[in-house]
Amino acid sequence: MYIKSKYPPIEMMKWTSHDIFKFILLALIPVLLYEVVDLKWLHLPWLPIALIGTAVAFVVSFQNNAAYDRIWEARKIWGGIVNASRSWGIQVNDYITNEYATEKASEEELQQIKKELIYRHLAWITALRHAMRAPKPWEEFLKYRTNRKWSTVANIREFKYTLKEELEPFVTKEELAYILSKSNIQTHAISLQSKQLKELKRRGLIEDFRHMEMKNMLIECYSLQGKSERIKNFPYPRQYATLNQYFVWIFLLLLPFGIMNEFNAIGMILSDNYPLIGKHFVWLSIPFSVIVSWVFHTMERIGRTGENPFEGTANDVPITTMARGIEIDLKEMLDEDATTIPKPIVANFDIQM
Repeated sequence: MYIKSKYPPIEMMKWTSHDIFKFILLALIPVLLYEVVDLKWLHLPWLPIALIGTAVAFVVSFQNNAAYDRIWEARKIWGGIVNASRSWGIQVNDYITNEYATEKASEEELQQIKKELIYRHLAWITALRHAMRAPKPWEEFLKYRTNRKWSTVANIREFKYTLKEELEPFVTKEELAYILSKSNIQTHAISLQSKQLKELKRRGLIEDFRHMEMKNMLIECYSLQGKSERIKNFPYPRQYATLNQYFVWIFLLLLPFGIMNEFNAIGMILSDNYPLIGKHFVWLSIPFSVIVSWVFHTMERIGRTGENPFEGTANDVPITTMARGIEIDLKEMLDEDATTIPKPIVANFDIQM
């Protein structure tokens, strides 16, 4: 998964390589005990194992559907943030004028005010994406060795730079100290916007209608922020997530004994005409056990990977890339020098972060 390739199945095999070794061991031990140690009683009927497998398939499917819903909802929320940001840029550019001003402002001052409002909005997005990347106790991404290896090459910006470092270009030192002193930084970034709008209305640089429209846009940003925080701070219910893992592993532990029994029965039938093949046919249960185990476990692992769409995995909503796109759009609205506008974030290994 973390290596660029034209063959996605190979990437998936690499992603689950450590699990595959476990499945080989689980499949090999029962056959060794059965054939080498001669424990001929060591097998289980297939029917109850198949019933467990059916139940596991249902709960894994439910988990995957729920995980996909969380990912898709998160993507829609951040799509809304993109749209709201562009709308905010238009309002800042077009609404702040001397048309109703009691205290006329120079063009340079108007441009500076617009820049402050735009940059403070970028500070809000920066604080929000850092909050979304903050680790939670129930997030499991870095518990897997292959995930940790992928994380080192993905170059996730929020893990590389501190929030303070990323906020410094967007707000003054006084505002930075103020918002960093708060528990919810992104909330107070918008609060500063509201205070400045109040002052602009007092000076007449925006009249009542424009003030109301811009306040509504701030409220929309709060709404989108709350929705994003809801997904981040409320996990996929632990009773489902935990039990799913237990059910899958119960099935995987029982599976080799059932498959071995079926292959042994087939071998006995083959022994009449093909004695050599029939005698050793039970060994073929090993690759089949590994394949079935890999399918079930990988399905369950994909569901767990998708439970937390801001965790920092290859399946995440690419909030860093989207935030950079917003920054480019808003700075271009300010007609800033093209050489000072950052470039889009390049996908690492065909993965956007």
